Amino acid sequence: AAGKLEVSVPAVVEVESGGTARIECNFYIPGNGSYTYITWSYIDRNNRVRLCRIVDNEIVEENMDYKGRLSVGEDKALFISKVTVQDARTFVCQVEAGSHGMGENRTELHVYKVPEAPEITATPTGISVQSSDISQIAQCVSRNSFPPPNITWHKNGEQLQPEEKTVKIPATLTRESSGLYTVSSILFTHVTREDRNSLYHCTVHYWLRGQRRAVESRRVNVTVFYPAEHVKLQVVPSSALVKEGDDVKLVCEADGNPAPVFSFYKRGLEDSWQDLTSLADTNSGVLNLHNVSKSSTGLYRCQTLDLDDMRQLEKDVTLVVNYIEEVRVKMEPSSPLQEGDSVRLSCDAHSPLSLAYQWRDEKGRKVAEGNQLFLSNLTFETSSNFICKVMAPSVPGLEQSKQVAVAVQGKPRIVAISSPLYVRQDEVVNLTCKAIAFPRPSVHWNVNGTAHEYVENQHIASNLTVRVNHDLLRAGAMCRVSNALGVSEKHIQLLDQKTPESKGVIIVAVIVCILVVAVLGSVIYFLHKKGKIPCGRAGKQDITKPEARKDKMVVEVKSDKLSEEVGLLQGANGEKRPAADQVGQSIVHCP
Repeated sequence: AAGKLEVSVPAVVEVESGGTARIECNFYIPGNGSYTYITWSYIDRNNRVRLCRIVDNEIVEENMDYKGRLSVGEDKALFISKVTVQDARTFVCQVEAGSHGMGENRTELHVYKVPEAPEITATPTGISVQSSDISQIAQCVSRNSFPPPNITWHKNGEQLQPEEKTVKIPATLTRESSGLYTVSSILFTHVTREDRNSLYHCTVHYWLRGQRRAVESRRVNVTVFYPAEHVKLQVVPSSALVKEGDDVKLVCEADGNPAPVFSFYKRGLEDSWQDLTSLADTNSGVLNLHNVSKSSTGLYRCQTLDLDDMRQLEKDVTLVVNYIEEVRVKMEPSSPLQEGDSVRLSCDAHSPLSLAYQWRDEKGRKVAEGNQLFLSNLTFETSSNFICKVMAPSVPGLEQSKQVAVAVQGKPRIVAISSPLYVRQDEVVNLTCKAIAFPRPSVHWNVNGTAHEYVENQHIASNLTVRVNHDLLRAGAMCRVSNALGVSEKHIQLLDQKTPESKGVIIVAVIVCILVVAVLGSVIYFLHKKGKIPCGRAGKQDITKPEARKDKMVVEVKSDKLSEEVGLLQGANGEKRPAADQVGQSIVHCP
């Protein structure tokens, strides 16, 4: 064997469609001889077809079907580019070595194309569990693969095997013009109501380089039709929390598919049933009850009808509407209240629930807890409307209220007047008188004017618009407030507020008087110095008295008015002058 020409090639060469195949051809020539040529050919229908001839590493002859796709490597390997599925055949490498003869060997070229991801389509129409025939579940298609792949079916992850009368999996194989294959498979089987949640998928299996590979499709679910076996009726929100005024839903649910037809009823007197179906959505199984009241409490029934087998199911539920009614407030004593009295308010209500009580004033402020409120030392100011708020803690939002007026009676009490009021002659002013009383009093004035009254709670205020005259300035005004329990009155004093001009006139008059007295004093003093008026120490004498001595004269000047005006001047100037500087009274003694 050592003296024989040997040729070796790989048994199988695999290449993906569109790729380049490399086929090695190794040979041994005894004595390190050289080859004359290498011939590549392929087998077509038991006939050998020459592909090419290689001399000195160059292709000298080439099959026209492979023209432009063949090349030779330095190791004499043959390269075929742009491989197609038609290239999957047997290739022969033949070596001619002159005197050493000729040798050859064969290799299989396998071309593969990985299939595309399988496409699965579920049956669009529903499948009934009552169908006697097996039904089509889904179809699976795998395209553009080589060689043809195999398809299997799975339900919830477990592979399905064909079984007579229960599972059928027919498949079709199509060879496209490109030489690639398309495989289609359909799953037929029975379904049960449990299959409403089942997931189906298909898997494409193919070989690649001696290994088995697989590609899975997406999971699909089919619509399964089955009759209802159970029905459920519930109150939304929970019946324990329903209160008067709520909107309530009665929701009826059945486990059939498609949903059956729903009807609703309420039990009335003598076990009769009132049909409420017209108020319900018969497709969704919802009965809407708006603004429920105590009378809405009762037994309700939902009835279902399966249109396939005309089977009926029904379910009852009790609706309880919680309520609070007959809220009452009792006041002790119930007789009219006077200032200084005490009163007790008691609140009560009817309800099947445990109740809590709360007291609030008319401004909404909480003043007490419990069903009693005690008020002591009442006054007009504490008169108010009080609200008893009744609540059911077990049902949030369930509450009722009752208002009671606590009125303290008594004769009017004047709480504010505009006195004293500084005014000017002929001025238009507002006189205000505010009083509190119950029953509501009336206000009267003893002077004429335009009156406006304002009432707030127990208070009444009267504004009288008048023009100031001499009589009003002198006598003032009287506010008289009265009701059935008594009378109160108060006097409003008006004071003359002099104008700045009149003050100036008085000041000027005072200054003139001071100057006159000063001049008079200067004249007397000058005559005394000249001896015209002898003075002595005989004391003060009145010059008007006839019995006075002629040689003695007493001059006394008194001016009470002047003194008053000086006082006004001091007040006007805002300073206090010493007694020596005031000329309120001048006495001159003359001998």
